[in-house]
Amino acid sequence: MAKSPNRKSFPLRISQELYDELRRWADEDMRSVNAQIEFLLRDATKKRKGTLRGRETPGNPGRRKASRKPKS
Repeated sequence: MAKSPNRKSFPLRISQELYDELRRWADEDMRSVNAQIEFLLRDATKKRKGTLRGRETPGNPGRRKASRKPKS
């Protein structure tokens, strides 16, 4: 399989428990674990971009800014 010039490879270290859960989820969606992780990262990135633009997406209300207390 030839590498695509638009894709970056990097090692990912995750727990066996998380890998097993991703494997089950990927199997349900008929994807490889790699494709499942990429799908989840793309989805999270889209939701974050929407939140950062001030458009909160359903199920992702965004984060509240922490209030800073003045130093005493």
